[in-house]
Formats: sequence, structure tokens, C-alpha cells
Amino acid sequence: MSGAPGREEDRVRAFTEFRQRMNQRILAEPNQVVRRFFALDTQTYQPGALDVKTKELLGLVASLVLRCDDCISYHVAQCKEAGVDRDEFFEAFSVGLVVGGSIVIPHLRRAVDFLDQLEAGESAGMAPHDHG
Repeated sequence: MSGAPGREEDRVRAFTEFRQRMNQRILAEPNQVVRRFFALDTQTYQPGALDVKTKELLGLVASLVLRCDDCISYHVAQCKEAGVDRDEFFEAFSVGLVVGGSIVIPHLRRAVDFLDQLEAGESAGMAPHDHG
């Protein structure tokens, strides 16, 4: 792990708190398009023909390819909560890397760092799916 002691849990906590606070702020606005999009996003990750674990892995790979660090962190936490183990994470990371190419490597580094932080017991305490 990189960084000073305490820094890792601060990053996880700061990410989670900011995300939750801003989602509440955004959803407090009376804009139906935004509200419907957030609702659609939440519905997309509910179990169906594909289970939640599979859907979150798909979200993680897409986020890697699109190079969205907030989305990657969010899906890493959601995958962890859905029971994804380290070997499964690295298989998903390999798909994202092959599809996205070498430009994904810096995002992969941050994904693994975030996973290490979660595995160290610094749970992100993510709310139900309301996207990164």
C-alpha cells in the first residue's frame, strides 16, 4: 500500500462522504430528468437475468475502459460488497486492460490501491447503488 498511515482510510471515507452528500444535494433539485436517470441507474444494477455480482463486474470493466476513477472506486466497493474475490477482480481488471489498452494502467493502479484499502478493513460503507 502507498501513502501515509491513516491516509488510505481518509481517502475511502472522503470519497464516500462526498459522493453521498452530493447525490443528496443533486436529488434535492426538482429536475425529473436527473432523478429518472439516477433511478434508471439504480434499477440497472438490481438482480435479474444477471446477478448483482456480474452486473457490478460489468460496471467495473466499463468504468476502467472509460477511465472514470470515481466510477472505478464505486464499482470496486460494490463488487467487494457483492462478494467478488481478488482473483475475480484481477480477471475483470485484465478484461478492462485488454479492451482499453495501456492508457487504462494508471486507472488500474488506483483501482488496486482502492481495493487494497477496502481489504485492509477500511470499508467504504457505500449506500445502495446510486452511481459514482
